[in-house]
Amino acid sequence: MRALDEDLTDLADHYRRFASVEAAPISPLYAELAAAVAEDDDVLAFLGTLPQPKRQANLLLGALTFLHGGSPRDAVQLHERVVGDADRLRTTMLARATQTNEAARCAALLPVLAGLPGPLALIEVGASSGLCLYPDRYGYRYDGAARVGPPSSVELRCTTTGRWSVPTSVPEVVRRAGIDLNPLDPADPQDVAWLQALIWPGMDERRERLTAAAAIAAREPAELVRGDLVEQLPGLVARMPTDCTVVVFHTAVLAYLDAAARDAFVETVTGLPVRWISQEGVGVLPAVRERLPEPPAEQESRFLLALDGEPLAYTAPHGGRLDWLPAAAALSG
Repeated sequence: MRALDEDLTDLADHYRRFASVEAAPISPLYAELAAAVAEDDDVLAFLGTLPQPKRQANLLLGALTFLHGGSPRDAVQLHERVVGDADRLRTTMLARATQTNEAARCAALLPVLAGLPGPLALIEVGASSGLCLYPDRYGYRYDGAARVGPPSSVELRCTTTGRWSVPTSVPEVVRRAGIDLNPLDPADPQDVAWLQALIWPGMDERRERLTAAAAIAAREPAELVRGDLVEQLPGLVARMPTDCTVVVFHTAVLAYLDAAARDAFVETVTGLPVRWISQEGVGVLPAVRERLPEPPAEQESRFLLALDGEPLAYTAPHGGRLDWLPAAAALSG
C-alpha cells in the first residue's frame, strides 16, 4: 500500500472502525468489504475526490448495491466496480444520501410516545420517506408478551431489559410530518429501491418490513418538507394542531451535522412548545451523554434514547432491543 496523505489515512481509519465496530457484529460481508476499502489505494483515491460527507461506508456500499443489483461478493469485485464504474458511482453518491428508514426503530419510540398526553402530532427531522411516522399503524411484541397495536402487515419484536412499563396500546396520532434535505417518496419504486440498497446483506427480514411499511406510508402520505431541519422546524411546528402534544423526534440524523449545526438544532427544538425524543449515537449529543449515570463503553455502538434531553435507554441502531437505564423507571407510567 503506497503512502497516503493525512486526509486519506483518516478515511482508511474510518473504514477500519466501521468494519470492526459497526459491521462485524451484524454483517460479516460488509465488515470484509469495509476492511478491504481501508487497504485499497485506488478506492480510497476515488473516495478522496468526493466531498467529505459523501465518503462514508454506508453510502459507498449502498450505491454499489443500488447500481449493480446486489452487494459486491468480495474485495476483488468491489475494486472492479469502483474503478470500472467510477462515473456512475460518483453521480449516484453525489445525488443520494444515507437515508436508512427502518420502521423497527418505532419499537423504541412507542413506550415513550405512549406515555405522553394525547393525541399526538409527530414531526420527524431527517425523515427520509417517513416510515417512522407511523408507530400507530404497526404491531408490536415486547419480550414475547401480548401483541400491541392494530392489525398490520408490519410486526415489530423488541427485547427489553430494565424497568419500564410495556405499552398496552398505541397512541392516537392526528398529524404526521417530516423534514429532510431530500425527502423520498414511499410510492416511488426507485426511491424504495434506494432504501432497499441501504439494507445490509443478509437482513431479509428488514427488506420485507421496508416493503410493507412503504406500502402503508404510500396509502396514507405524511407531509414531507424539503429543507434544512433548523430552518424548517419552527414553521412546521406552528402548523400543527393546537389541541395535541407535538413531538419532534429523530434517529441517526444529527451525526451528519457539524457541531455548530447540532447546537443550533438543540437550541431551536428546546425553545419550541414540543416534546423532544432523540435516538442518536452516544457521543452525538454531549449534553445528553453527560447525564448518563455512568460513562458508556469506549466503543459503544448502541444508540442513546432520550426524552427532552434526559437519557432513558440504550437501543439497537436498527431496532429490536431496548436496555432501559435505572433512572428511566421514575418516568415510566
